[in-house]
Amino acid sequence: MRHEKKIWPKYFQKILEGKKTYELRLADWACNEGDILVLREWDPETKAYTGRVIEKEVTYVSKTKDVTFWPKEAVERYGYQIIAFR
Repeated sequence: MRHEKKIWPKYFQKILEGKKTYELRLADWACNEGDILVLREWDPETKAYTGRVIEKEVTYVSKTKDVTFWPKEAVERYGYQIIAFR
């Protein structure tokens, strides 16, 4: 399945450079391993697509709605961080 999503320029560029190898998204749509994620660069200042597009194969999906590793207070204070590695 193919999924088209907007992505801001600063994140698009990091993916293009190979530095960003993950994507954090609200889990309000079904995404599975093997799907194609089509990221269309969107400029929030001009409220328009730039014309640049990247397609990536989804290799792993992790959903975190029920993550209870840390107390709610700690999450509210510090938030989460996503760590990419190779």
